[in-house]
Amino acid sequence: MLQRPRRRCEGTAMGAIVLDLRPGLGIGPFSLGMPICEAFAQIEHQPNLYDVVHVKYFDEEPLKLDIVISFPDHGFHLRFDPWSQRLRLIEIFDVKRLQMRYSTSLIGGPTTLATFVAVYALFGPTYPGIFDKDRGIYTLFYPGLSFAFPIPSQFTDCCHDGGVELPLEFPDGTTPVTCRVSIYDSSSGKKVGVGSLMDKASAPPLPTGSIYMEEVHVKLGEELYFTVGSQHIPFGASPQDVWTELGRPCGIHQKQVDQMVIHSASDLRPRTTICGDYFYNYFTRGLDILFDGQTHKIKKFVLHTNYPGHADFNSYIKCNFVIYCSDAIGGSFKDVNNSKQRVITPSTKWEQVKEILGDCGRAAIQTQGSASNPFGSTLVYGYQNIAFEVMKNGYIATITLFQS
Repeated sequence: MLQRPRRRCEGTAMGAIVLDLRPGLGIGPFSLGMPICEAFAQIEHQPNLYDVVHVKYFDEEPLKLDIVISFPDHGFHLRFDPWSQRLRLIEIFDVKRLQMRYSTSLIGGPTTLATFVAVYALFGPTYPGIFDKDRGIYTLFYPGLSFAFPIPSQFTDCCHDGGVELPLEFPDGTTPVTCRVSIYDSSSGKKVGVGSLMDKASAPPLPTGSIYMEEVHVKLGEELYFTVGSQHIPFGASPQDVWTELGRPCGIHQKQVDQMVIHSASDLRPRTTICGDYFYNYFTRGLDILFDGQTHKIKKFVLHTNYPGHADFNSYIKCNFVIYCSDAIGGSFKDVNNSKQRVITPSTKWEQVKEILGDCGRAAIQTQGSASNPFGSTLVYGYQNIAFEVMKNGYIATITLFQS
């Protein structure tokens, strides 16, 4: 779990922020379906507002549980699908800490209780909700929005047959107060709430033609193929070729030192040589392209998985690569697609890679060049035309492609 230092503005009361509630779409600057990097960008844009941020994930198996960005001072968190890393669910778990604005009205926060009667008055009539007897929770649903209310045990008879009269008031004249608000995409028609209902939330569909998480097919030693735009980027291509196919890079930087030259017995250059090679960085594609400084031709591709727990997390969007490991690799991509051979993708673990490609011997240690790196070192394993950077949990951090 990561926590940024506290930088609270003087005079700002805890939980006093007001965020616009958009049922089925998001809250404040956070929109359902947004990539996790965009959420972090919003947080960095307002550091005094979001001054305490926790990032939670399952380090041993990062694809099994959501990546969660939590704002404990403001009582809400964002749940990202661990595979696509897109926002699938927003949960306000402490309604007294966050004031929500819907249209011109406010609800929640320390001064405006989100009671059942207040919710019904603000959002209007809806169908009877669902009562979870085991949890003692009654959930009221609107399109893309749900409110969970704890029901005291002495009043559970009010919730028989799964529904109640609206608005709900207990025999003593009191009304329950919301304990959790869920905001989710309603296009699939699913009802999302607490417990098992939480798992039904999914990120909204991507727009047609989106390149986010597009499959990038790898033909080892030859080229990359981008499936959405049908671009082919071969080894030996020029910077002009890459600009034409992929557009302007997000960044360009010089490769200062070739750290691997010491391992090459055939390379007679002085070991202090400053490397003239340079990278094109396509952060939104999870891709770096290395050009030779003398020939200005592509010599390497670096593909990033963007797993939490790696030093480069949140620097790149995940590259959804597909490496086909079969005799068909030398044929057309159509032939490879139709083959029954196993593939390597961002979800493939290192033990599975070894089963597919065989053992490759000892690994080199990658320290990320910083003693302050909180995630520790990684291991780099090399095969013909490809090298894998592997994290301690056995997942692939980066893949480097080259021509042997």
